[in-house]
Amino acid sequence: MILFKYSIFAIIATSLNLLFQFFTLVIYDGLWSFYFAMIIGTIVGLICKYFFDKNYIFNFKNEVSTSEFKIFFLYSLTGVITTAIFWGFEISFHRIFEFKSAKYIGAIIGLGIGYVFKFFLDRKFF
Repeated sequence: MILFKYSIFAIIATSLNLLFQFFTLVIYDGLWSFYFAMIIGTIVGLICKYFFDKNYIFNFKNEVSTSEFKIFFLYSLTGVITTAIFWGFEISFHRIFEFKSAKYIGAIIGLGIGYVFKFFLDRKFF
C-alpha cells in the first residue's frame, strides 16, 4: 500500500513540477528561461513531495526539537542525486530531440527513475 500511495504522490508532484515549468515558460521566455523553469518546477515538486512523504508516506513525527527547516534541508539533500538524474534526462531530451515536448518526456522519465531511488533513501531518513 505504501508503494501505491508513494506512486500517486510522485505523479502529483511530477504533474505540479511540469505544470509550473510550463507556466513559467508562458510568463517568461527570455534568457535562460528553460533552466529557470526547471528550477521553479523543481522547487514546487520538492515542497509538494516533502509534504506528502512526511505526512502520508512515512508519517514522520518530530520528537526532538529539530526545526522544520533542518528536517526539510536534510530531506532535500537526499534529493540532490535524484534531481541530477531528473535534470540530466530533461536537459538531454531537450537538446537531442527536435520536438517541443521532448523536455517533458525526459523530465517524466528522469523523475520516475529519481523517485524510485528517493523512496529508498527517504525510507532510511524518515
